[in-house]
Amino acid sequence: MVDQEEGEHLRSPPWTRDELILALDLYIHHKPSTLSQKHPKVVDLSNILNQLPIHGHRPDKAKFRNPNGVYMKLGNFLRLDPTYEGKGLQRGGKLEEQIWNEFHADPTQLGKLASAIKASYKTAAAKPEIAEEQDEEEFPEGKVLYRMHRSRERNRRLAEQVKAAAKKKNGKLACQVCGFNFAESYGTLGDGYIECHHTLPLSSLTATTRTKPQDVALLCSNCHRMVHRRRPWLGISELTTLLSQAE
Repeated sequence: MVDQEEGEHLRSPPWTRDELILALDLYIHHKPSTLSQKHPKVVDLSNILNQLPIHGHRPDKAKFRNPNGVYMKLGNFLRLDPTYEGKGLQRGGKLEEQIWNEFHADPTQLGKLASAIKASYKTAAAKPEIAEEQDEEEFPEGKVLYRMHRSRERNRRLAEQVKAAAKKKNGKLACQVCGFNFAESYGTLGDGYIECHHTLPLSSLTATTRTKPQDVALLCSNCHRMVHRRRPWLGISELTTLLSQAE
């Protein structure tokens, strides 16, 4: 018999946003009443969840996101579905409710995000330089797309190309929203520094998506943060308007 402490140790880690986005997408298109633990769609999702580069520690590999667990997770959404006449599984967590509230009314956007995660997770897993970061925990689109987004923003060759073009055109590197210039404020320490923001929607990202110079905006750290605070992301012109209204 497994004691309580050992049972806790073997418990699988909580589901993340990426995993729940994929699960809700399956739920929306195939209600649990039409599925089973052996359904190909459930088995396929189980395989994908086991390949996501998210959970480094999996105490019980045999049970980790297995088809039975995936099917049970789909049942958790039933309690949130007003079209379901029963009660559904009542032990779901708050994150499931958040994901439901964010996406169930927009299945098209949900499907785009799910497709983007499926198209990107193998690339993210194959890039050890895409390290885990604190911010990704709060990223609505999930960890996989956050890492892909940050990897594109940190493409040194593209960043240098965009910065060189901006400096040739304007004679300096200034934030495209507020005009902040690191070199003017910090001298030689700030010379050549500015952050790159990848403007393409995350739902459009795939492993083969090529980032073009026109897809990159140059922003100061503050404006870069502000762009990411709203979903969908604020456009550069939208953030510029908000800043002018606040002044």
